[in-house]
Amino acid sequence: MSILDEVGKIAGAIITEQGVDKLDPDANLLEKAASVIAGYEAAKIAENKLEDQDENEQQASDDQS
Repeated sequence: MSILDEVGKIAGAIITEQGVDKLDPDANLLEKAASVIAGYEAAKIAENKLEDQDENEQQASDDQS
């Protein structure tokens, strides 16, 4: 796990928190915390899916060679 992986997850958390601020300026701390956790986890899931897709494409190209 590299620093860039963590930066991407943190960016996802920040983006969701900012989104909650735009949608509900009066959101309480619990709502903001839930959005931060959801954003972090969503970025992690997206990253894993992209890595799996890259591995599958690489295996397919290796099989054709």
